[in-house]
Amino acid sequence: MQIKQTLFYTALVLLGLPLIAAAKSLTVCTEGSPDGFDVVQYNSFITTNASADLLFNGLVALDESTGAVIPALAERWEISDDGLSYTFHLRSGVQFQTTPYFKPNRALNADDVIFSFERMLTPNHPWHRVSASGGFPHAQAMQLSQRIKSIDKLDGMTVRFSLNEPAATFLPILTMGFASIYSKEYADQLLKDKRTTDMNTKPIGTGPFILRGYQKDALIRYDANPRYWGARPKVDRLLYAITPDAAVRMQKLKAGECQIALSPRPQDVFAVKQGKVSKEIRVVETPAFMTAFVALNTQRKPLDNQKVRQALNLAFDRAAYLKAVFYGTATPANHPYPPSTWSYATGIQPWPYDPKRAAELLAEAGYPNGFETTIWTRPSGSILNPNPKIGAELLQSDLAKIGVRAKVKIVEWGELIRRAKQGEHALLFMGWGGDNGDPDNFMTPQFSCAAVKAGMNFARFCDLELDRLIRAARISSDRAQRTQAYLDAQRIIHEQALWIPLGYPNAVALIRHTVSGYRVSPYGRQNFATVLLQQ
Repeated sequence: MQIKQTLFYTALVLLGLPLIAAAKSLTVCTEGSPDGFDVVQYNSFITTNASADLLFNGLVALDESTGAVIPALAERWEISDDGLSYTFHLRSGVQFQTTPYFKPNRALNADDVIFSFERMLTPNHPWHRVSASGGFPHAQAMQLSQRIKSIDKLDGMTVRFSLNEPAATFLPILTMGFASIYSKEYADQLLKDKRTTDMNTKPIGTGPFILRGYQKDALIRYDANPRYWGARPKVDRLLYAITPDAAVRMQKLKAGECQIALSPRPQDVFAVKQGKVSKEIRVVETPAFMTAFVALNTQRKPLDNQKVRQALNLAFDRAAYLKAVFYGTATPANHPYPPSTWSYATGIQPWPYDPKRAAELLAEAGYPNGFETTIWTRPSGSILNPNPKIGAELLQSDLAKIGVRAKVKIVEWGELIRRAKQGEHALLFMGWGGDNGDPDNFMTPQFSCAAVKAGMNFARFCDLELDRLIRAARISSDRAQRTQAYLDAQRIIHEQALWIPLGYPNAVALIRHTVSGYRVSPYGRQNFATVLLQQ
C-alpha cells in the first residue's frame, strides 16, 4: 500500500495542494468522477454528491429522520389556500463562497433564486443554452416548466412561485439537488467574460464546503466554508479519493488512506459484519429509497411487444442474481419503488421465474426462435449495480435458454447515460433513487410522457392513461386519492412489463473507527459536514 499512498500524495502535489494532517482532514474513497459541478445539468448521484450536497443549498431541505421539509436558504414560506402560490422569505446575510476566481459583492437575494430557476425553465434565457449535457434533465423530467407559471420578486428577499395547477410534490421537489441556488452575480460575470463553461468547473455556492481542486479520475479537494450560514463543518478539509474499483477502495480503507469508503462490495460488507476484517472498520447502512432494474426500451423491436417484455421478466432468475451480485444487501424488487413507501402495491404478484412460460409467450408474440438484442451496463460497480459484468452475464445466460441471443455491451457511465437518454439501448441495467421519499420521485421521471422527451424514462413508454394517473397523484393533496392513483399506475407498469425489477438495495458505507457523526442516507445523498474525526 506504500506505493498507492505515494501516488495519492503525488496527486496532491500535481494539484498544487499542501499535504494535510489526517486529523484535520477527512478522506472519502468514492466510486467515480462527477460529470461536472454544475449539478442542474446532470442526474447521477456521483455528480450530486460532489456538488449539490457539498457546495450548494436549496430554498428548503429534507429532514431525513422525519421526512419533513425544513428551512434552508428560505427561513419560512407560505402556501396560498388554492395551492397555486408559494412565497419564500430568504434568510438574510447568507454569503456566497469566496474563491481565487470570484469574490462576491453582496449576500444572497431574490435575484439569485430567480436566476437559478429561470436558466432551467426559460428557453430564451441566456444561460438556458449553456449546458454541456444538452439540457436540464431533472427539471425536464419533473415537468417544472409546465408546473411553474411564473417566478416573481416581491422584494429583495422575497420570491413567489405561481403554479399552473396545485402540486402536492412541489415543496419536496425543491429539496432535490437540481434545485440548488446559484449566484447571479457570478453568472453575470462569466457571461460577460464569455467563460460560461467555468460554471461547470469552478462552481460558486452557499454550501458548507468550497471546491479547491479537482483532478479527473483521481482527487477532489474541498475546504470548509468559513462563511457558511449554518453549522460549520467539523473537519477543515475534505478529500474525495476517486477509486472506481471497490476492492481497491477496501484496501485503501484498511490501510487508513481513507476514513470512509462508499459503495463497498457486498462481500466486503458481509466480511466486516462477520468480523473477518479489522476491528477498526465497521458497517453503516439503512434501507435505501432506490430500485435496481433492467429497463426495456419499448421503442425498439421486438421490445415494443408486451408479450416479449413479459417473457423477459419470466426468463430471468432474479433470486440467483440477487444472491450472486448483492450478497444479501438487497431485497427482491417487484415494483418501481420500495415496499416501505406509502402506496406500494402489495396486491400485485411479482413475475415468477418460469422459463417454460417465457418461451411460450415469445412464440405467441411471433418469435418462436427468439431474437438478437443487446444488454447495456456500466463498467464499475455502484450501490445499484455492485457487479455489472456478472449481472449482465447472468441475464445473458438466462435469456439464451429461451432463444434470446443477447450481446453484453459495457459502456462508460457518462457515455451510458448520454446514449441511453437518446434511446440507443435495448436492455439497460439501471437504477433509480428518490430524493425525498415521495412516490412521484419515481413515477414522473421514469414513467411520464414528458420524461421520454427528457430522456430519463429509460423504458421510453408513453401511455396516456398512465400519464393521467401520474398527474392526478401529483396534483392532489389527498393522500388516499394519491394512493389509489399510484396503485392503478403500478398495475399498468407491471402488466406492460416496462422493467425487469431487480432489487431494493441497502445504502451502505464502510467507515474506520475514528469516524463519528456519519450516517448513510436512504436517498443516496452525502453529508460530511457533521463528521468528526477522533485523534
